[in-house]
Amino acid sequence: MKLIQIDKAINMVEKSPVFEKIYREYLAQVAMIDFKSKTEKLGVQINGDEVIIPFFGRPHKVSANGIIDPYGNKPNHSVIVVICKYLLLCPDDYPKEDDWVSYKNFRDAAPFVGGFVNNVEAPIARNFACRLDELEQACKGLGGRPAGIELPYQLSIKFSPLPKVPILLLFNDEDDEFPAQCSVLFERRAENYLDMECLAIVGMLLSDYLKKVGEDLYT
Repeated sequence: MKLIQIDKAINMVEKSPVFEKIYREYLAQVAMIDFKSKTEKLGVQINGDEVIIPFFGRPHKVSANGIIDPYGNKPNHSVIVVICKYLLLCPDDYPKEDDWVSYKNFRDAAPFVGGFVNNVEAPIARNFACRLDELEQACKGLGGRPAGIELPYQLSIKFSPLPKVPILLLFNDEDDEFPAQCSVLFERRAENYLDMECLAIVGMLLSDYLKKVGEDLYT
């Protein structure tokens, strides 16, 4: 399933003037930034007056006129917020802390930890319990690749939602003693690129995308 179809399936009700107002405010802020000196720090490209930024591997174009996905459509509001915050919060230096940490280990994550577990990790474990092969295929369909590190999990997959904000998904299927378990980790330096709310949104989008890709592959 194409991500544009997934976005439509999980989209929020965005015709409200509030969403449009937020969207336009973000665009105005982004338009004030000279990204030519920030391309390497953000892992983006510049094409004329547009910033090209991959989101889960799909190039999105950002300019003062709007944000469009690879199919020429405006992304859903959650994607817009994450992309804009990523561009606006570009760090001044090059953060080096690339060790993997759970969401709860971030300094300002406390208010969102319960929601992250309930809306990201628990749904992935529930949706793919006894479906390990299907989860692996769904991960591939979303651009995930084997993490390449030895960990005590049946599945360890790395995603790149944004160039400098990778995600590590760890999964053990259920057995006679334990239910299926899922952990979603970030590099410690992710907090330099996105605030805690946006990191939580990235996790929720991962969970939703995997569910929709899995359904599309096996229906």
